[in-house]
Amino acid sequence: MTNPQKQIGQLRRQIDHHNYRYYVLDDPEVSDAEYDTLLRDLQKLEEKHPDLVTPDSPTQRIGAPPLEAFGTVEHRSPMLSLENAMDDDELLAFDERVKKRLDTDEYVTYIAELKLDGLAVELIYEDGILVSGATRGDGFTGEDITQNLRTVRAIPLRLMNGERTPASVEVRGEVFMDKQGFVLLNEQRLEREEPPFANPRNAAAGSLRQLDSSVTATRPLRFFAYEVAGAAEPLHSETLEKLKEWGFPVNPHTEQCRGIEATVRFSHQWEEKRGTLPYEIDGVVIKVNSLSQRIALGVRSRSPRWAIAGKFKAQQETTVVVDILPSLGRTGAVTPVAKLEPVSVGGVMVSNATLHNQDEIDRKDVRIGDTVLIQRAGDVIPEVVKVIMEKRPKKTAPYKLPDRCPECGSDVVTPEGEAVARCQNVACPAQVKGRIEHFVSKRAMDVDGFGTKLIDQMVETGLLRDFSGIFTLKTEEVTNLERMAEKSAENLMAAIETAKTTVLWRFIYGLGIRNVGEHLAQVLASHFGDLDSLMTASVEELEAIDEVGPIVAASIVAFFAGESNREIIQRCLEGGVKLESPSSRPSLSPLGGKSFVFTGSLEKFTRSEAKAMVERLGGRAATSVSGKTNYVVAGAGTGSKREKAEQLGIPILTESEFLEMVDR
Repeated sequence: MTNPQKQIGQLRRQIDHHNYRYYVLDDPEVSDAEYDTLLRDLQKLEEKHPDLVTPDSPTQRIGAPPLEAFGTVEHRSPMLSLENAMDDDELLAFDERVKKRLDTDEYVTYIAELKLDGLAVELIYEDGILVSGATRGDGFTGEDITQNLRTVRAIPLRLMNGERTPASVEVRGEVFMDKQGFVLLNEQRLEREEPPFANPRNAAAGSLRQLDSSVTATRPLRFFAYEVAGAAEPLHSETLEKLKEWGFPVNPHTEQCRGIEATVRFSHQWEEKRGTLPYEIDGVVIKVNSLSQRIALGVRSRSPRWAIAGKFKAQQETTVVVDILPSLGRTGAVTPVAKLEPVSVGGVMVSNATLHNQDEIDRKDVRIGDTVLIQRAGDVIPEVVKVIMEKRPKKTAPYKLPDRCPECGSDVVTPEGEAVARCQNVACPAQVKGRIEHFVSKRAMDVDGFGTKLIDQMVETGLLRDFSGIFTLKTEEVTNLERMAEKSAENLMAAIETAKTTVLWRFIYGLGIRNVGEHLAQVLASHFGDLDSLMTASVEELEAIDEVGPIVAASIVAFFAGESNREIIQRCLEGGVKLESPSSRPSLSPLGGKSFVFTGSLEKFTRSEAKAMVERLGGRAATSVSGKTNYVVAGAGTGSKREKAEQLGIPILTESEFLEMVDR
């Protein structure tokens, strides 16, 4: 009698081989029908022998039970974004910075890759098996979309040449949808009377964010790997070859370039040929090839100094300005917005475009009724490039921003030396709403449940006058609002309570200080360590920080000099807000200074939750076992990490034993 375990193993190897031929080598050996027959044979065998089903089986790509919500994953190392170069001069300037930092006049060897218009993801493999997959998110924390990524056939569930792969490896890449798959998907949606996706990127992102992964499994998603976090190979070109050996598809249109001039030629070449590709690209990515040079160049807090994204020129279209309306932001800035006859630009329907400020309107002489050339700046934000004067209707009039706020009727003034007009009423409802919405946003205080309509209602009923009032809300007050059920009110109050304990930089960012974005908030938190030190800092102290210039320093000092701002901050603290600063992490705890490695299939918590617990109590979560490891926490199905821990005599804990240690 044939051994079912042996049969299943043979079928899995065959299917993995054909996936490799199709997605990596682009050279299939069998037809789709033959491939499907192999997969059905495997499914039938596994149905008869459910005890032989494993997470890395090709049958596990069909989707798992729907989730109620996505969890979050802290990236082991940040998924940095790239600085953009909008033209050749900026690429040449990047090369000059690289050579200056490396102290060399010789050419630098770069790897030039096509910049796909998709969604960046991270894949974690433990002992060669895919255990976790996440979106980039904010670069530090992403959404756990493991179930959905398992359905993407181009992503290997088990690495090839497993005996030569690291015990733990983080692979970064891009999930995307090609043009043909996008067209077919939209045709299917229209047949079902569902709205079509605007472009392939939206379709890919929407597919990966399905709570029901069986839906994702039906979508024609593709994947290219482009990086290994903490790669050991001396050259990036060797890392790309290693990825292919492990079974990952890597974009074939990648070129090693001697010097920046060759990369510029590569960029020009593909900007001209972008329409010939079966998928969308919006630029090229240029990376220093040498790992040692990358280390010498280092990284900024949000982007590496050894890579840059060269963006292609935006795609442009003409349309008509139907109206120009003033829009009010949370800082009181009054921005003119052009209402357009809807037009598709690069696959996206555009009906609004920013005109920035009065100076920009005057410079371009944009009027209602004009035919204008528009583009998506960086292929994202719609903007008016110029007016087609030959098509201007007769009797048009120049546009002037109103001198009264469109929301509260107060004076609108353009401060001396600035281009932006601002409403002078700090109590303007639109500004209050905008500041609250920013404060509770995901990248600031992350208070779940505060939608725009709820904030509008709370401000209009007088329940909130500023964001400090969030922390003194009562359940009965929230329940009494329109369309607010008791359960929803309880969930909101629970979210507020959770948000009261946060890290310092999130609170700083949430304050909405002009010119202080998310990155600078982190710089300030790291430099000053606590809120009081920042609030009392002088312009000189602030300017001494590497990334703070005179305008930003003046803006910060002016904000904290405002009595109303200080009162709002004080009310937040009195309302129970506790700020964890870099200097306040616990050092005296059972986990203080200890190194933990987690292995196997964890049931009581996820790896990201385990890492958070360890770091909160002063420990460190490592990815590989070494002589410096203090404990290994082992779930089901452990492999080489447990064996190495036993060889080194490192204590091995169960999940329950680890939780007991945490609770001491």
